[in-house]
Amino acid sequence: MTIPLAKKISGKKFMWDGAVYEDEAQARQVMENYAKDGFEVQEIVEEGQHLVYSRRVATVQSGE
Repeated sequence: MTIPLAKKISGKKFMWDGAVYEDEAQARQVMENYAKDGFEVQEIVEEGQHLVYSRRVATVQSGE
């Protein structure tokens, strides 16, 4: 299986974290850690493998 490095989900670009998780519990733990660090996260299950995709949420506002 070839895993794409990037996926568009709901019109937003998410990047794969490079790891394959054997079960949902492992993937959820990683997702929680990413969320705490300010990332949006999505879990994708392909061929029984759990993949975590994330994207950084922009927090910088344009300057005046």
